[in-house]
Parts: sequence; structure tokens; C-alpha cells
Amino acid sequence: MTTTAADYMVGALASAGVKRVFGVVGDSLNGFTDSLRRDGSIEWVHMRHEESAAFAAGAEAHLTGQLAVCCGSCGPGNLHLINGLFDCHRSGVPVLAIAAHVPSTEIGIDYFQATHPEVLFKECSHYVELVHRPDQLPQILSRAIRTAVGRKGVAVVVIPGNVALGPLTKPLPKWSAPSAPVLCPSNDELAELARLLNRSSRVTMLCGAGCKDCHTEVVDLARKLQAPIVHSLRGKEYIEYDNPFDVGMTGLVGFSSGYSAMKSCDMLLMLGTDFPYRQFYPEGVTVAQVDTRAEALGNRCPLELGVLGTVKDTLTGLLPMIQDKTDSTFLNRALDDYRAARESLDELAEPQPGSSTIHPQYVTRLVSELADDDAIFSCDVGTPIAWTARYLKMNGKRRLVGSFNHGSMANSLLHSIGAQAAFRDRQVISMSGDGGFSMMMGEFLTLIQLGLPVKVVLLNNGTLGFVELEMKASGFVDTGCDLVNPNFAAMANAMGIKGVRVEHPAELEGALSEAFDHPGPALVDVVSARQELVMPPTTSADQAYHFGLFMLRAVMDGRGQQLIDLAKVNLFR
Repeated sequence: MTTTAADYMVGALASAGVKRVFGVVGDSLNGFTDSLRRDGSIEWVHMRHEESAAFAAGAEAHLTGQLAVCCGSCGPGNLHLINGLFDCHRSGVPVLAIAAHVPSTEIGIDYFQATHPEVLFKECSHYVELVHRPDQLPQILSRAIRTAVGRKGVAVVVIPGNVALGPLTKPLPKWSAPSAPVLCPSNDELAELARLLNRSSRVTMLCGAGCKDCHTEVVDLARKLQAPIVHSLRGKEYIEYDNPFDVGMTGLVGFSSGYSAMKSCDMLLMLGTDFPYRQFYPEGVTVAQVDTRAEALGNRCPLELGVLGTVKDTLTGLLPMIQDKTDSTFLNRALDDYRAARESLDELAEPQPGSSTIHPQYVTRLVSELADDDAIFSCDVGTPIAWTARYLKMNGKRRLVGSFNHGSMANSLLHSIGAQAAFRDRQVISMSGDGGFSMMMGEFLTLIQLGLPVKVVLLNNGTLGFVELEMKASGFVDTGCDLVNPNFAAMANAMGIKGVRVEHPAELEGALSEAFDHPGPALVDVVSARQELVMPPTTSADQAYHFGLFMLRAVMDGRGQQLIDLAKVNLFR
């Protein structure tokens, strides 16, 4: 039997299998954190910012598939959680947030640090509820846990500090995580899907994160259909490896081959993806979609058929109905396109003799080659995503975490903390950009404080690179993108973390090996090319026109040297 509501929370979380809680202590949380201390079965992971706590919890939930927990104190403390919780919710990972609140006697009278968290968290959660009295906690907490796990998203329990300290003598619940339900379309829907696929001669499959744990079924279907497989960024870790039908990605950071395979098909089969960019979908073709969320069906383009089901259960029922196709003309053309695109990209990842420029493609290729076979990678939003998508090789054991749906800056270091806290014995590598890293640089101290041996590979190009490219592609002269950076390696060494600075491509491989072999946290400060172009798989006339406008405006603005640098980096390699 417990004695306070806070004690009950800790006991219930332990019963649910929670191993750690990420957060920042504060007055309204004191009852809960003291219960954690006295109980001792759950690790308190002391972060420097509550937003970081939510991102870290999201990484743990993504990698383990289990409930992860973060918390914040009243007012500003739990407000800081919101951006990270949006990322968790949009990524579909089970996270419980404990949002401490002002004393229950002071709610509604504009008390110090008062907010309305039960309203603020509604848009980034499946469930949020305020605990008014200690005896309400068991039911609310239990429902929050079930909702987060069952619906794969965020649930929030709002509890005033005095309520957490209130008496509660309820027995702890017995908790066992529910097994994943079998969710399969009806036989009639499977038959209709098979009919559409069997009649089509040029099927392309677009595979996303919903293809987790069904690599074999997806590849078997592609083999029967002689279909190229295009994957989304979130699907990369599940579907790219050991896949003779893979033709890369499409989208802003994708390959021309993935774009072509999508645009030239006569039927598109979407499996476990809600790929957001409408301009990359084919027009005037048959489209079918399989997803577990009814709201995702037909969300991006018109469908001939949308079915509710997990990819694994659906394909298990569908495969016996599919006729083996013998004509591989469409597939072979897509594979040839992929080989050509891959060769062009791989050429960019080679250092040029006599060049002093470090290209980010080369950095990412070396990281991929030198990293452990079961390494966990995180990557920042912006240009690091492009290089990770194109040059980081997955193998079925490696994992990849990013803010791929929410698109938040500064996620990589924060995700890496959650990954390393959950997997102390695995190599965790943060592919960071200088903009994202410096935005939440306080968490770099968390690595040394908690003894987390995260390896940070920092692309130091002195700009908000992706934003700069967006401006140029839209015809704007880039403004407000410059970053005046320190020597990050020297900064790391001053903090007690191993730092290595690389300013020449010949130094890079040795520096990465040195950092990866170091037993503690390490940072490799790579002074890389600023003007590296991230070209989309196809370039429209409108983009070319606006890029031309940028060049004209840059000259008129007295920035002609920038154009010379752009040409040197991308043309004379």
C-alpha cells in the first residue's frame, strides 16, 4: 500500500515497466521526484531543459516500443515540454508526460506561474486530464498509460503539487502491456486490392514506418509484382537494407530514381506511410493505401482503394492472391535509374585530390563505414537529414531517430541522450548541424554529467544551411542565416568532453576513428563546406527561375563572392 499520490505514481510506473524518467526538478514536482529517490527502482535522468526531456523520452519510446516518461514542473516547466511532445505525438511513439501544476487551491485565480495545461496539451496528445484529488489519480493514470501505449502517442497527466503529496492508500495496479492486435482488411477488400495489383503492369510500392517488422513480406510482394520499392525517410531503417527492389527515396531529400519510379507507374501501393509532399505523387494512376489510421487514408492523394490494416497482417492475407508477374521491364528500368543516381551521389562522397574542402557527403559516408553494425544514429533537421538519408547505410540492426514528421531543429543531440540512456552498451552517434547543436547546447553538459558516451559529429558550416537554400530557391537573398561559431572542439575539451577539430579532408577519417574509440562522450567539429547544394530529385522551371532571381539580387546586393564560392564548392570538385 502506498502513502501518497506521488508514491502511487512511482509504483504504478514501475509496474508498467518504466525504467527511467526524463525531466528537470522543480517545486511542484518535488513530491514526485522525492518518491522516485526513495523508491529507487526508476532512474531519474536529469536534463537541462524540459523540451530535451520530451525528445529524449521520444527516442527511448521509438527504439524500445515501450512506454517512456518525461515531466515538467508547473507553468514554464511543463510549457517547455510542448515542442518535444509534439514531436513524440507526430512520430506515433508511446510517451507519458507528467505536467505538475500550481496548488489546487490556487487554480483559476491567476496564481504565480499558472497556466491551463489541460488545454495547452490537447493538440499534442491523445489524452490529457487534470487530477483534482488524490483518489482520482489511479483511474486517470491508468487510462493515460493505456492510451499512450494502445494509441501510440502522447498522454498527459496534470497534477498539482499539493495533490501529489496528498494521502492515497490504493493498491498498485497489475500492468501487462497488451500485445499488438491483428488488424487485417476483410476478405472482400483483400480480393479487390489483389485485383487492382494483378491487372496493373507498372506497380510502384511506397513504404514507410508502418513497414516495421515486415521486411520479408514487403520484399516478397515486390518480387511477385516485379515492383520497385520507394521508401520514405521514416521507412529507411526498416526497408532499405537487403532489398533488391529498393530504388531509394523520393521527396525533397530523395533520389531522382525514387521520383521517377513514383511518377512513371500505373499503380502506386502505399504501405504504412503518410508521405506529406503532394507534388511527388503520380497523377492519373490507380492508388491504393494500407494504414492502421483511418484518417491517413486518402490524406495526400485520391485513392481507388484504402484499407485499414497493419502492413504485416494485410500482406500475409494478400500474398497468396497475387499472381507472379514475369515482365520485369519496369522494374529493371527503375533499378537502372537507381544505379545511375547512386553512382552520381557516391561520386560526391569522395574527397577530391588537392582539395581542402570537406564535403558533408564524405563525412556521412565515413561515419557510416566506421560506425558499429548496431549503432544508433540521430540526425538534425536541415541538411544533416539529406546526407543521412543518402549516405547512411542501414542493415537491420542499426537504428535511426529524427524529427521526421514534426521537423524541429535541435532534435539530434536530445534524441541521442534518450537513446544512450536506454542503451548504455550501444554506440550512439548524433549527426548534428551547427544551428541545431548550438540551439540546445546546454544538453551537451548532460553527456558528461550522466556519463553518456554519445559521439557528436558536428557539421560546422557557419549557416542555417537548409533555410539558406530554401531562400535561394525561392529567389530571396539569404538573410539571418549566418552563424558565428566558436571552436566547438576547444569548447568540448574545456567542458571535460573529448573534442577533435577537423579542417582538412585528410584529417577526417582519423578524427572520427579517434572519437569513436574514445570510451566517453566525444565531439568531432568538422569545418565543412557552407555552399553545398541539396538538390531535390527534380528541379522545376519555377525553382530555376527563382534561383536565377537570387543570383541577380545577390549581385545587386554586393554579394557576388558568395556566387563564386557556390560555384567552387559544387562545380569544381
